[in-house]
Amino acid sequence: MISNAMAQRLNGQINKEFYSAYFYMSMSAHSESENLKGTAAWFMAKYDEEMAHAMKIYRYLHDQGARVELEAVDKPPTDYAGVLDMFEKTLVHEQAVTASFSDLVEAALAEKDHATGIFLQWFVTEQIEEEATVSNIIGRVKLVGERGEGLFMIDNELAGIAKQMSQTLATQPQ
Repeated sequence: MISNAMAQRLNGQINKEFYSAYFYMSMSAHSESENLKGTAAWFMAKYDEEMAHAMKIYRYLHDQGARVELEAVDKPPTDYAGVLDMFEKTLVHEQAVTASFSDLVEAALAEKDHATGIFLQWFVTEQIEEEATVSNIIGRVKLVGERGEGLFMIDNELAGIAKQMSQTLATQPQ
């Protein structure tokens, strides 16, 4: 069983994961309105990932005999200056999520809560991948630009990546 303080922290992280899902759904909606179907699919795949992350923490809390307490989810931004702006905001957001998981790991270490520390390692590794992926996309958008054929190429690539993300998520244990 985990401490009440750790359960509260993990409940807070569930809320952050739900916010992340809303954040990505908002970007997906914006992309749809701009007729960027591949970009919309990528952000919707991110939405699905974030919901899976929230449920992973939810399940862990239950498995540890802790209470799940859901909080209100803040409204995400709805206006974006373009694809580059969305991915730059995504990187900043993912860096904040990484910091949040690092804080959770530190709290688990301070409490000598080895089970939670081990559980959180998966998220730490996931965050390394998330930041690297988004940094790569930003670099590619900067390389080809946000207009015409370059944007069309990036949008198509994001559609393919979204498909892979969805397939990977479907095969992961919940």
